[in-house]
Amino acid sequence: MEMEATVQNILEQETLKWVFVGGKGGVGKTTCSSILSILLASVRQSVLVISTDPAHNLSDAFQQRFTRIPTLVNGFSNLFAMEVDPKVENDDLTNDEGMDGFISELTNAIPGVDEAMSFAEMLKLVQTMDYSVIVFDTAPTGHTLRLLQFPSTLEKGLEKVMALKNRFGGLLTQATRLFGLGDEFSEDAMLGKLEGMKDVIEQVNRQFKDPDLTTFICVCIPEFLSLYETERLVQELAKFEIDAHNIIINQVLFDEEVVESKLLKARIRMQQKYIDQFYMLYEDFNITKLPLLPQEVCGVEALKRFSEHFLSPYQPTLTRGTVEELEQRISILKSQLEEAELELERLQKGKQTA
Repeated sequence: MEMEATVQNILEQETLKWVFVGGKGGVGKTTCSSILSILLASVRQSVLVISTDPAHNLSDAFQQRFTRIPTLVNGFSNLFAMEVDPKVENDDLTNDEGMDGFISELTNAIPGVDEAMSFAEMLKLVQTMDYSVIVFDTAPTGHTLRLLQFPSTLEKGLEKVMALKNRFGGLLTQATRLFGLGDEFSEDAMLGKLEGMKDVIEQVNRQFKDPDLTTFICVCIPEFLSLYETERLVQELAKFEIDAHNIIINQVLFDEEVVESKLLKARIRMQQKYIDQFYMLYEDFNITKLPLLPQEVCGVEALKRFSEHFLSPYQPTLTRGTVEELEQRISILKSQLEEAELELERLQKGKQTA
């Protein structure tokens, strides 16, 4: 039997500053990040959970409206949440017309530079806020890894600007004066802004590569695509030297739940095949299995209840073949029989009146 692990190791690692939660869309990342931040809030001084997903799932999970300003989560004194839309952020970065035009030019020249700048701006903000740990509920896999490539993206941006400066140096200065754009559009101002961002991002990236400060939690479901995506994610993270040693397998059907449905039985067999593969591929990871629930996990109370499964391996309520299980099956069959008898009576009455 595979070793059941929990996320206890995350709570015990007191040096952790950044916790990324990522994986394919639709595997329950937001629920996991929300619960992790709730659990961290019980052992750390202050926690900020940030969603960089434009879908604003955090607001749904906590059933409370969040914005780009960190907001205290209802019912907590040390848990804050914020939602950042990487695309909108740009409006704030560049208030002046000239700079705006320049940035949009630069954005077209280097894909990802707008996200890079909004991310840098957000990190700068977050670093001044002094939270003891920050949980990122990241958008699906690709975006996460792009965040980590930002220093090189900005490097390219700076090279482009320098090249432009060398080619059109004097002309650029004259043009800015001519159009009355003033100093904020001077090359020095632009370069300063980019350099500043690059510094922040490089500093943060150094922290991201330090396993004492940063870890990445992969969330997945026991299906082929998710296994494949997780493998790709783990390899990419290794390439970026980002520590990852926790995997959460969500939406697991447990056989012991005494499933009668043929469809569910088939799903359980299929899931087990992939779960076995996860344990084989990631034997040195902490793997936490979470049960598939009949309802969504929404609101602080539901999140708190579900958080138990993060700390102690899930125990199905009944085990096949025990006296309790047989008793339960008999009572289910009895009530089904009663329902069927009532249904029959109704039908017969209907016939008589017809």
